[in-house]
Amino acid sequence: MRDRSGTPGFFQRIGYICGRALPAEYSDWVLNDLTGPGATRRYLVRMLVPIVLVLLLFLLVPGPIWVGASMMALLLLPLIYFTVALTYVFRRNRLVKHGLDPALADADVRRREEVERTAYEQRHGRA
Repeated sequence: MRDRSGTPGFFQRIGYICGRALPAEYSDWVLNDLTGPGATRRYLVRMLVPIVLVLLLFLLVPGPIWVGASMMALLLLPLIYFTVALTYVFRRNRLVKHGLDPALADADVRRREEVERTAYEQRHGRA
């Protein structure tokens, strides 16, 4: 079930989301998924949506709705905090798992720093 466009098929994508490594032929797709535009948003959606769906079961607890909602919040708030805090670590781990250079995880930061450095050097006559 190989897609000619260089993107993984449905079942390969589900496996990828669950943590499985894709074959080397999808390296470009993986690199774009982990470091391209919207990578952080995709990561957060993939991590938080399934958990929120499970946490919604707390709303079925008998009693006032605020009891279930507060139990959800007690689990969801730290989860969001640690998910955001570990984004960089997660990216590096996924890059290593797919045989890519983990330094690519911060390529966008280095690109922004280079633009700022070039602008600074032009502004102050060093270029």
